[in-house]
Amino acid sequence: MSPVVGFDLDMTLIDSRPGVAATYRALTELTGVQVDAEVAVSRLGPPLRHEISQWFPADQVDAAVEQFRSLYPRYAVGPTLPMPGAVAALELVRERGGRVVVVTSKLGRLARLHLDHLRLPADEVAGDLFAEGKAVALREYAVQLYVGDHTADMVAARTAGIPGLGVASGPCSAAELRSTGAAAVIDDLTGFPAAADTLLRLAW
Repeated sequence: MSPVVGFDLDMTLIDSRPGVAATYRALTELTGVQVDAEVAVSRLGPPLRHEISQWFPADQVDAAVEQFRSLYPRYAVGPTLPMPGAVAALELVRERGGRVVVVTSKLGRLARLHLDHLRLPADEVAGDLFAEGKAVALREYAVQLYVGDHTADMVAARTAGIPGLGVASGPCSAAELRSTGAAAVIDDLTGFPAAADTLLRLAW
């Protein structure tokens, strides 16, 4: 069978920390509100609004979110690199005749900028979704296996009724990923090709 495999974006397929940190620094310069960029990028995963609300007063959050997104293409795309094993993982899915679906909390248009810049192939991109909300896209695109680095990704897979493959390359530990329902956990995507037969069998 040809699998349909879903992937999270930040800290699963791409290391966006340098670019996101640069964007937060630009936001600080623009607004005068001090954001500790290194702290912010240490907890990538939840929607942007959640992180912005840690630094800005409630009545400024909406504006700060829009300002951050306007700065993002200039500051975040260039410094971002693929995570170890990401290219090979996507190639493996394609070699099996499968489809790649990226489901992320990042806006879809911003996610596409990264994928296009890094030449990471994705058949579909669904953005602005988190935790149980990702399950909507997973079902819509008939995803059979969802790969992510955050406990919320495992919640998404469980909600969609499919296996979740945890990747311990982000802010969540292997134990945390397992505790939220991961069917299997690998250290990073370099482990994906080696274990492909076992992992993709979960999708069938």
